[in-house]
Amino acid sequence: MWASLSRFIIRYRLFFVIATVVITAFMGYMGSKVEMSFEYATIVPEDDEDMIFFQKFKKTYGEDGNILVVGVQDDKLFKVDNFARFQELAEKIKKVDGVNEVISLPTMKRLFKDTIADKFVLQPVFSQKIQYQAELDSILNVANQVRFYDGLLYNKETKSTLLAISLSKEYLNSKRRIPLINQIITYSEDFGSQTGIKTHFAGLSYLRYIMMGVFMKDFRMLIAMSSLVTCIILFIFFRSFSSVLFTVLVIIITAVWTAGLITLFGYKMSMLTGMLPALIVVISIPTCIYMFNKYHQEYRKHGNKIKAVGRIIEKIGFVTFMTNANTAVGFLVLCFTDISIIIEFGWVAGIMSFATFLITIIVIPALLLYLPEPSEKQVMHLDTKLFTSLNNFVANLVLHRRWLIYTITMVFVLVSIYGVTKIKPIGYIVDDMPEGGQIKNDLAFFEKNFSGVMPLEILVDMGKKKAAFKISNLKKLDELQTFLDNEPNLSPAISIVSITKSATQAFYNQDASSYRLPDNSEKNFILKYFGKGNTDLSFLRSFVDSNAQIVRFSLKVADLGTQKMDSLFNIRLKPKINEIFKDTDFKVNVTGTSLMFLKGNKYLLADLTQSMVFAFILISLMMAFLFFDFKMIILSIIPNIIPMLITAGIMGLFDIRMKVSTAIIFSISFGITIDTTIHYLSKFKQEMMIPNITILEAAVKAIRDAGISMVYTSLVLMAGFGTFMFSEFGSTQALGILTCFTLFSSIFTNMVLLPALLVTFVKDKNVILKKGKV
Repeated sequence: MWASLSRFIIRYRLFFVIATVVITAFMGYMGSKVEMSFEYATIVPEDDEDMIFFQKFKKTYGEDGNILVVGVQDDKLFKVDNFARFQELAEKIKKVDGVNEVISLPTMKRLFKDTIADKFVLQPVFSQKIQYQAELDSILNVANQVRFYDGLLYNKETKSTLLAISLSKEYLNSKRRIPLINQIITYSEDFGSQTGIKTHFAGLSYLRYIMMGVFMKDFRMLIAMSSLVTCIILFIFFRSFSSVLFTVLVIIITAVWTAGLITLFGYKMSMLTGMLPALIVVISIPTCIYMFNKYHQEYRKHGNKIKAVGRIIEKIGFVTFMTNANTAVGFLVLCFTDISIIIEFGWVAGIMSFATFLITIIVIPALLLYLPEPSEKQVMHLDTKLFTSLNNFVANLVLHRRWLIYTITMVFVLVSIYGVTKIKPIGYIVDDMPEGGQIKNDLAFFEKNFSGVMPLEILVDMGKKKAAFKISNLKKLDELQTFLDNEPNLSPAISIVSITKSATQAFYNQDASSYRLPDNSEKNFILKYFGKGNTDLSFLRSFVDSNAQIVRFSLKVADLGTQKMDSLFNIRLKPKINEIFKDTDFKVNVTGTSLMFLKGNKYLLADLTQSMVFAFILISLMMAFLFFDFKMIILSIIPNIIPMLITAGIMGLFDIRMKVSTAIIFSISFGITIDTTIHYLSKFKQEMMIPNITILEAAVKAIRDAGISMVYTSLVLMAGFGTFMFSEFGSTQALGILTCFTLFSSIFTNMVLLPALLVTFVKDKNVILKKGKV
């Protein structure tokens, strides 16, 4: 079959080259239309009960992650000139297109009792620009009496305050987000430079803005670096510009096809799919290396260029197909998850792994035919003393020191198993940002002064209309409010309880001691001031529905990490809610982006584990195409399980947390590292077809013949993935570092351990030769 395919490709090479050019031009056109995804990634499946409720919540109340906060902490703020600039900052930001509202100390409003109209109205505390220090001090004293804002807009103990800026959803989910947030940051930094007061930024909208900016920078850098590094190494190996140029051509084609495929599938370029071009570039290199090595080996044997090109497809066509297929399986199993961004990543990466095989099997043999025969200098790499010595050293170990191989392997396995027990499955919302960077420092500022900025929502359905204003119900709700306000990792909650307490304070002419719930004798007098059709109190609809049946507690939580968040929700919060409302038929739901992040992290780890199992099963079945024997399948899987075990052990020993970015490595690495196994076993099986050869001789000869390509590909892959360590994203760095560890350990397991296992456990030559493919 492969001999016929070889002749077919050579005969119609011009047609295939032209077809590749046309398809690449089309993919380039489609790739030019690729759109960036500015929406928050949905990780929890749409049919999940909590996700359904969260979507319903957003439909009713709007986005919970559309707040950008600007914080300051400096006594200088309360000097009249600086405070005037702070007022000006709030007003300027409020006028920016895409800003819905700015809630801050300068724009603070309080409830005021209008005795003529018998209603509450919202009245600004700072009704005009302050000109004198005494005037500012007096009004600040009034503001301090408005207890509704305690811990929300300002912290009396630390003298810190913030601007809470509500942003339009239409702007946030489009490219208009960038100029919008740029303008807010510019205004804030101008204020800082004028006053010498440091500004801090946080909020999910700001985090997404920063991450997208870093992503765009990373996207360009990783493609450039991975391509450059691999090309340099290829030139060092092959000493041939044509080999490098052909590889660059394959890189360009695969990168263009990847971008085009994203558009064809209707996907957008997210921070996950954004890694694909660089990733596909790296994994397309090994096929090129195996083809160049085979071409040079064949040409040196007989000096016939056309025959050498034909032998590329004939001898390693099936092997390269299998290696790309296994890599594709490593990606495609990700489609078994219920998470849209992972499914998109899996589909594109899996299809492009197959496409890479087609591109290389057509482009490289076709173009080699148009080049002159390789020179002696270009094939000298086959005799490189370093690699020759390495191959001889490995062969000697397999021949005479198999006990040492097994001892070293067992030590690494035992240490790795110990390390695995130390793995901590913890994720943070800002995991990807560098330690000590501005993002995490600013977040720490808000967690210290305002208990965090990550959204959390609690909805209480009391089952009856107008139940929200019944005093006995308000007292129950106040129990929850008091618990939430005293929880150290939660901000004070805004709810109908705090609003009603504020109304009581307003009713008694802003007496701070009257910030409480009214009693039964006061209730009717106070509640009538809310009045029907009172447009000044339209904000009430954000915290109680029109039937006064469902009430909302809106608060913020610190980025505690998944373990502490889980403990907060399931050990602290939910039991307390059940205790408070045990004698009622109220239905309470906890929701919000923070909870979805926690649940999404659990889904990801569970789904990626399941995907890993699927990959293991499918790749094992595919190995049956090479060896139709159970023992051989097991022996081929062992050298690929051990590197991943070592990598997992390293994670535990060096406190690298198990999270999304590290869990996905195992599925990807398994599909890549087994390529080396297939190349070695294919060469081993070919050697076994030689009459009268022993298993030991075939194992050693396969090391000497396939060893160079195995080392070349592993080193190039390590160099390519190594460039990921220069990323500013923690997830991309983790992918690079841990994949390099996996690849490095796979050199030992595939070049040293696998031959030793074959020699030790395979006694019957027919086990290797029966059925299967080569």
